[in-house]
Amino acid sequence: MSTLDRARRHLKAHPMALDAALAAGVTLCMVAGSFVDPRGPDGVTWGMRTPASLSLVLIALCSTALVFRRRAPMTVLALTGTFSLIESVTGDPRAPVAMSAVIALYTVASTTDRPTTWRVGLLTMTVLTGAAMLAGPLPWYAQENLGIFAWTGIGATAGDAVRSRRAFVHAIRERAERAERTREEEARRRVAEERLRIARDLHDVVAHHIALVNVQAGVAAHVMDKRPDQAKEALAHVREASRSALNELRATVGLLRQSGDPEAPTEPAPGLDRLDELVGTFRSAGLHVEVARADQGTTLPAAVDLAAFRVIQEALTNVQKHAGTEAKAEVSVVCVGPNIEITVLDNGGGEDDDPDSGGGHGLLGMRERVTALRGTLTTGPRYGGGFRVHAILPVKTRTAATGDPGEPV
Repeated sequence: MSTLDRARRHLKAHPMALDAALAAGVTLCMVAGSFVDPRGPDGVTWGMRTPASLSLVLIALCSTALVFRRRAPMTVLALTGTFSLIESVTGDPRAPVAMSAVIALYTVASTTDRPTTWRVGLLTMTVLTGAAMLAGPLPWYAQENLGIFAWTGIGATAGDAVRSRRAFVHAIRERAERAERTREEEARRRVAEERLRIARDLHDVVAHHIALVNVQAGVAAHVMDKRPDQAKEALAHVREASRSALNELRATVGLLRQSGDPEAPTEPAPGLDRLDELVGTFRSAGLHVEVARADQGTTLPAAVDLAAFRVIQEALTNVQKHAGTEAKAEVSVVCVGPNIEITVLDNGGGEDDDPDSGGGHGLLGMRERVTALRGTLTTGPRYGGGFRVHAILPVKTRTAATGDPGEPV
């Protein structure tokens, strides 16, 4: 860091020292100007003169006041303006005491608003120039009088320009910081949504396949000694379910990989076209499932198709876990107008046929999926025993609908 940079940082950290240095510089200029006589006997000549004692006292007072220009700008302007007024009326020739009033007016304009700058600036210009013209020793049209008017106007204008630039830079910086905060909040929101979606997928995959593995492992352990062929068949189902779970877990975890990863999954997300395969896994686990479909020819958006598949998967998994070994389930998929309705019923009969009693997240995950697509989910016990899951999903999501101007939204 250079010496100039260190000095600049030190002055910014100590504004009082900067003001004192400025006051010293202004004092030097005023004292030097007080020794110059701009009016000679042969016209405009420059010669040395001895300044009046009052002028030197006024210069000292103005310089002292400028040290405090940041702390009390209005007070400093009033003091320097008063001392400049006295010098304009009594000095002959005048010492440049008005220079301190110009600096004070600049400070007021750079630290207040524009209306205040206009009022204070016009008042200062009028009072100092009027007093110099009407009560000063020089003719009213003298160039020194016009110089007071010009310099005070320049001080007010320069201060207002500096204030406007500071406000502009501050607004740009604040807008950039706000945009950065908004971008970070949006990124955090998207990350939270993605985590929630992946958590739902993991729950659906794990709950479904692990439930099947648990059932088939129990069957194998029960019949291992007496019916080894049936135990071997149950273990085959365990192997198939665990392989399917690993494949789906690999696909789900693969979503976290970078786009350039060659091992990223390419298999499409499951949908209702795999409903028969899904039901077959439950039937092989001993659950009696009946399926009724009236959605032929209906093309579903990928998000709706996946949500419908996951709702059925989770509902049947709950039946498998909570409704008992003798439970039966009914699945219906019906397209009604602009919606597709998914219904899963079971006849209960188990000791624990309430999916919420285990404290899991199955119903919560289903509700989040359906609500995210602006659908509705209704769950609850059935009259006479059992449980009912009913989901209504829009065939056209809002994103798909707005892309087609011919369809109502």
